[in-house]
Amino acid sequence: MALAEMKEFASFPGATQRYIRRSLDIGLDRDDAMSRWSRDVVEAASIRAQARLYRALPELRERVPDDSGLEAVEPFLAPLVTIVAFDLGQGRLSSFSAVRFLYERLIGAEARPWLPAAFCAAAALPHLHPDNRRALLQSISEAAATASGWSNRQPSFFPHWVEKVEGGQSLAN
Repeated sequence: MALAEMKEFASFPGATQRYIRRSLDIGLDRDDAMSRWSRDVVEAASIRAQARLYRALPELRERVPDDSGLEAVEPFLAPLVTIVAFDLGQGRLSSFSAVRFLYERLIGAEARPWLPAAFCAAAALPHLHPDNRRALLQSISEAAATASGWSNRQPSFFPHWVEKVEGGQSLAN
């Protein structure tokens, strides 16, 4: 399954891959995201804002509803929609599959049943340009939006930053 996950990640545009790796560094507290990913003051501000929003992730992981009971929806879905809306507003996640890929890793497989609703709600918000909203909402397949069940298998591939190797150097050095 890791190979299928790698192939899916490779199918995303370069900017999407970069944003997913950056988001995983921030959301999973893997590395110093600011020093690794910030190329200018605008990106630094975006990373700080993302880190503030992502502080809610540990609590969201604890609040994933066990069933479809409506009493558990608001404490989980409302903050999730806010975070997904921020990520979509950054303009790097251009499809439901990219959002699903990222959030399965940030929250876990148990979030899968809730991701179509969070994605659709966030993608329909007015902070996005109408053309962007249309493209995002058209990116979710009918099968994903109406699935009757979801896998509970946790993701196994978590993309990381890879240092470039200068030409002529061997990896053994």
